[in-house]
Amino acid sequence: MSDTKITTVIFDLDGTLLDTLEDLKNATNYALKTCKMPERTLEEVRCFVGNGVKNLMIRAVPGGEENPQFERAFDTFKEYYGAHCNDATRAYDGIPALLQELKNNGYAMAIVSNKIDSAVQELKNRYFPQVEVAIGDRENLSRKPQPDSVYLALKELGRRKEEAVYVGDSDVDLDTARNAGLPCISVLWGFRDKAFLTEHGAKCFVEKPMEITDVLKRMNQ
Repeated sequence: MSDTKITTVIFDLDGTLLDTLEDLKNATNYALKTCKMPERTLEEVRCFVGNGVKNLMIRAVPGGEENPQFERAFDTFKEYYGAHCNDATRAYDGIPALLQELKNNGYAMAIVSNKIDSAVQELKNRYFPQVEVAIGDRENLSRKPQPDSVYLALKELGRRKEEAVYVGDSDVDLDTARNAGLPCISVLWGFRDKAFLTEHGAKCFVEKPMEITDVLKRMNQ
């Protein structure tokens, strides 16, 4: 490894720190049902997430954006999810302890997500007070897998990309890390399995949150 130590950990949110799938499924199906469209299973929604809520709904609505009811369905989703984004959502087991351990060891931390920025701020404040910076989907900021949100997080933390690592659960996260020039740790408790991640270029895996501390130690040897 280089002489530069890893001091900074950039986390994805959904599927990495938070299990949000049930609430996303319920909001999707509320919108679909309201517009008299067929509902989706949990596994279908699992496959649809990762590129922001608009892409989730494009995949969930028959015909996507071409459907004349799409905007109504999307607006209904956003309104419902805004009111119900914490009904079943919870931090994955071991995540709060991991974040506290990283903070105790002097690591700077940020969250970057394609989720609507206001929801990202609310969820960070509620679940992850150890994390200093959170960046969600904002106007005039390119969404993941573009590296802009990662670079903004690093700027707000006052850290360089050479001292950062990215942690995520999806192919979007692998592409984001690659585009930002960061090594990526892929978690196996999220929305994508190991075979899928390997197919998309993942090389470093963790099965439990606290294993991330071991990876960081190895990187810094």
